[in-house]
Formats: sequence, structure tokens, C-alpha cells
Amino acid sequence: MTDKELVRKAIEAKENAYVPYSKFPVGAALLTKEGKVYTGCNIECASYGGTNCAERTAIFKSVSEGYRDIEAIAVASDLDDYTYPCGICRQVIVEYGKDIKLIIAKSENDFRVHTIEDLLPNSFSPDDLEKMDGGNK
Repeated sequence: MTDKELVRKAIEAKENAYVPYSKFPVGAALLTKEGKVYTGCNIECASYGGTNCAERTAIFKSVSEGYRDIEAIAVASDLDDYTYPCGICRQVIVEYGKDIKLIIAKSENDFRVHTIEDLLPNSFSPDDLEKMDGGNK
């Protein structure tokens, strides 16, 4: 799947966003290393802490179906600018690998490509826990 095709799926996923409070729909499309695609949208809640971002929705769908090897995630919003993952989403993304490609889209034809390591350098990850006595502490 091309980056442009994944962006198109993120744009489509944005249409399902439930955003009665922020009015800021975001869509994400995740590509696993096995070639499966999972989409997500942001889902708001009157108790704001219960809100879930599009990126995490896509990741949780993928992981809940048994796919943890993530190749790429595309993110799209209605903003006329690039919408990057929030800090919580960046931390969740790095949980599954520091080489995950992030495609941040203004539109189907205008997007930037980064790795999660670019956006969250010096991150705390499962690798850090492995350094502690083989992960037994």
C-alpha cells in the first residue's frame, strides 16, 4: 500500500469521528507489517478524560485483533495544516517500535513522512524496561 492510499483511508476514517465538543475530526489509518489496515477516528466524551484519539483507536483495534507489528500510521484532519499526534499517542506508538512511519497529511496529495523516533526522540519504551535486570524488576 502506498503512502497516498493510506492517507486516503485516514481521510475516510475521519468522517466517522464523534467530536461534538471540539468539532475537530481526526482520522488515522494504520498499516501492519502483514499488510492489514486498521482505521480509527477520534471519539470524544463529555467527561473529557474519556476521549480517545484517532491514532490510539486504530492501534487498539489492530492490537485487539492480534496485530502488533506496525509499519505505518497516516493521520488526517480538517485543518489546513499538518495535525501531528499528541504526546499520549506518540508514547503509545513508540510502544510498538521506534521505526514506525508516520504520514501526516494536509490532504491526499500533501503530506509529510517521519518516524516516531523523529517525533519522540529519547523516548521511554519497552527497551528501557529490558535494561533493568532482564525486565524482572
